[in-house]
Amino acid sequence: MELNARNLSALGIPVPAYDRDEISVGIVHFGVGGFHRSHQAMYLDRLLADGLAVDWGICGVGVLPEDRRMRDVLEAQDYLYTLILEHPDGTRRPRVIGSIVDFRYAPDDPEEVIELLATPAIRMISLTITEGGYHPPLSDVFPLVTAALDRRRNRGLPSPTIVSCDNIAGNGRVARRAFTSCAERLDPALAHWMGEHTAFPNSMVDRITPATTPAAIELLRTEFGVDDAWPVVAEPFAMWVLEDDFADGRPPLERAGVRLVGDVSPYEAMKLRLLNAGHQGLCYFGYLAGYRLVHEAAQDPVVAEFLHRYLEFEAMPTLTPVPGLAAFKDGLLPRFGNAYVRDTVARLCADSSERITKWLLPVIADNLRSGGPVRLSAAIVASWARYAEGVDEDGRPIEVVDRLADTLVPLARSQRDDPAAFLANRAVFGDLVDQPRFLEPYLWALDSLRRRGARATLRALVGSDEP
Repeated sequence: MELNARNLSALGIPVPAYDRDEISVGIVHFGVGGFHRSHQAMYLDRLLADGLAVDWGICGVGVLPEDRRMRDVLEAQDYLYTLILEHPDGTRRPRVIGSIVDFRYAPDDPEEVIELLATPAIRMISLTITEGGYHPPLSDVFPLVTAALDRRRNRGLPSPTIVSCDNIAGNGRVARRAFTSCAERLDPALAHWMGEHTAFPNSMVDRITPATTPAAIELLRTEFGVDDAWPVVAEPFAMWVLEDDFADGRPPLERAGVRLVGDVSPYEAMKLRLLNAGHQGLCYFGYLAGYRLVHEAAQDPVVAEFLHRYLEFEAMPTLTPVPGLAAFKDGLLPRFGNAYVRDTVARLCADSSERITKWLLPVIADNLRSGGPVRLSAAIVASWARYAEGVDEDGRPIEVVDRLADTLVPLARSQRDDPAAFLANRAVFGDLVDQPRFLEPYLWALDSLRRRGARATLRALVGSDEP
């Protein structure tokens, strides 16, 4: 049965029991992909299910060419979609989410989007535009929002809160700098107004959400009888920690399980240095060893032991204790090993120059300053350098997906003659190449990866054949 409002009551899975016609838009979200639909939209759906936040419905906005298809799919389904939670024991729980009630594709009518953002009802603008969206040239999101803020200023309207949900340390501060820079080019007075009126709370978001596959669409159809053109699959775990700093009110997010705090930075560091950097510790070694699905690599005992040691002995000592820190760390390997999520290793390997530099290099920097261990972190960086050569251990090509690939791949290939060439890229690694305590284990790991391969290198790092 096709997923739409007309068929909703006839579906054999949980569906919204609230009246979606009564929901008005209070949030505009840029970047409606899998993660937003498994995370923020899910939290709003929880509130709506409890009869709360009816004036905080979500209108998605797309700016990229691929967003046009998302608009078309959601529009045909009355903006409904299915969230499928895959539990480690094989239990599969689908639910229709109804918190997205509209979608605009900005390239079709930028003026319409700017005017929407400038209306008083919009009190929150949220973003999942990936780490690269904040670098020059900035995402098209920035001029659209900045133009709308200028109209609100001229009309005497309050500023909305801008919430970045991207995996960047200090994502609120990063968003503030990017939007302020854009505003200064438009009108310095606007930038000053934003400084006084616009809130940019930092946030930490977490839920493993792989890309939707044709197999997931077919499974939903055959197992549950629901024809959804673009469902989203995710793990059961979800976390959202958000600074309680809003410019014009907020929905009661704490009632949906969001943790509202005064300072999100310890939680950001917890997630980025454990989960995200842990993913980097798995993905390059895993890919080189022949694994293509995350759970397969995570279930390999030598990979699991390597990750356990990185988490316990190199990442954890750099973190500020917060409630739930130990449980979060202990839950990571079971989460990575969930065979039913079917996340891909290639997804984790993509955009490494954006990710590893923000997630792993801060761990290395802290341990170098404090005298802590860096041997396993150095091996992770070396595994990236070996992966970036673009050829796996069986001689098959690797597609290196990275905005700096044109620079990184030639450097990686030159390290056969100059082993430190990749690490000597100071734009990415700073002065790490000048740090003997890091350079020595890095060069050892890189040489071992080339001579002995990924699994043998991991065995040496965690086993009796200590280098």
